[in-house]
Amino acid sequence: MNSVNNNVELYIYHVSQCDPKKCTGKKMARFYLAQIFDKINKIPRGCILLDPMAEQALSPADDVSKGITVLDCSWEEIDKVLPQILKRNLKHRALPFLVAANPVNFGKPFRLNSVEAFAAALYITGHKQQASDILSKFKWGLHFIEMNKEPLEEYSRAKDSTEIIQIQNQYLD
Repeated sequence: MNSVNNNVELYIYHVSQCDPKKCTGKKMARFYLAQIFDKINKIPRGCILLDPMAEQALSPADDVSKGITVLDCSWEEIDKVLPQILKRNLKHRALPFLVAANPVNFGKPFRLNSVEAFAAALYITGHKQQASDILSKFKWGLHFIEMNKEPLEEYSRAKDSTEIIQIQNQYLD
């Protein structure tokens, strides 16, 4: 899908819990920006799973060559979905502190929707143009980068997960 232009492959594990009219994952799939899976075993092995409960933070040191997967589920249901996906051979990574720009969770820290999570991961791992490209499909999308420009830039210059956490802690203090 994206390999011709050196973009990172984006995958969505969709559990049909969100409002279809507001689902950023489904809109990304309609624009061929990501592939949607409704079965866990379809998620490619070795890709990075953006997992808000992961013990390790995503950093520029992470290899995203096998792709990035987000969980497209309700924040209220995440505790039920995560145990199912833990059985897969995926690299679980958490995103550091960022603030949502989407209309549902605007201004809330850590409450990113699927496209924001992808954009943050892409930006941090050095794929800034792809991050902007996917966000540009949403009226509010590029505002996410504007709101989080300073931390995103700092995270993108970090050498590893430990440094990401140190940077994040400066924002949380």
